[in-house]
Amino acid sequence: MTQAKTYFHLHLISDSTGETLLTVGRAVSARYENIVAIEHVYPLVRTARHLERVIEDIEASPGIVLYTIVDRDLSQRLEKACAETGLPAVSVLDSVIDAFHKFLNLPATSKVGAQHVLDSGYFDRIDALNFTMAHDDGQLPDDIEQADVVIVGISRTSKTPTSMYLAIRGVKVANLPLIPGVPVPEAVVNAKRPLVVGLIASAESILHIRQNRLLALGAGSQPSNYVDRATIAREVGQARSLFVEHKWPVIDVTRRSIEETSTAILSLLNQHRYGEDQTT
Repeated sequence: MTQAKTYFHLHLISDSTGETLLTVGRAVSARYENIVAIEHVYPLVRTARHLERVIEDIEASPGIVLYTIVDRDLSQRLEKACAETGLPAVSVLDSVIDAFHKFLNLPATSKVGAQHVLDSGYFDRIDALNFTMAHDDGQLPDDIEQADVVIVGISRTSKTPTSMYLAIRGVKVANLPLIPGVPVPEAVVNAKRPLVVGLIASAESILHIRQNRLLALGAGSQPSNYVDRATIAREVGQARSLFVEHKWPVIDVTRRSIEETSTAILSLLNQHRYGEDQTT
C-alpha cells in the first residue's frame, strides 16, 4: 500500500539567484521518504523592505528557512524573526565559509552573488533560460531551429524541470507536450539543427504522479481520463510509436532523477552535434 505523503513549507531566501539553496534543499529533502517540500523561493532579497515581505510569508506558512544573505543586518533580522516564531533558520554557507577561512587564513568576500561571474558563459546561460521559459509547454514552435534540444513527451514526464535544468547549463530547450489527437507540429518533425528527444515513463509511474497532482490541486475525487490507467497506457504506447517513427532517441525517466535525465540528454546532444549515432 502506498504511504500518504507529508508536506512541509521550505523557505529559500537568497540575495542572489537562489540556485545554491535549491540544490541543498532538494538534496536534503530527498533523504526523507514520503516527505514533500512546498518550496517558497525568494531570490534577490537585498533590502529591508523586501525582507519584511518575506518574513510575512514565512509567518503565514511556517516551515524550515534556509538562506544565503551576505548583509549582516538583514541576516540578523531574519534570524530574529524566525527565533521569535520558533522556526529553524540556517545559513547554509556559514560552516563551509568558516572551514575555508580556517584553512586559507583569508577572509571571504562580502560581494553579493560573487559566484556568478559576468563572463560570456554567464550571459549564454541567461539567454538559454530566457529561450527555454519562452518555449515551455509547446510555446512558439515556429522558431524551433534556434533550439539546441527539443524535449517531447506526454504529461508528467518531467519535461519542464529537465528543460530548466539544462537551460541553467546554457542549453536552449523547447519542450512539447504530446496531446492525444493533436499532431506534432511540422516544425518539430522537420527540425534539422536541434536534437529532438522523447521522454517516456511507465504507465504506473505517470498515474501515481498525476493522482498526486490532482490531490494537490484539490481535485482528487473528480473522475478523469487524466488518471485512467488504460488511457495512460495508450498515451505511453502512442508516444513510443511516434518516437520510433521519427527515429528520435528515447529516455525512460521512470527511475531517473532530473539530473540523470539531463546528463543523458547532454551526452546525446554531444553525439548529435558531432554526427555520431544516437543511443540511450
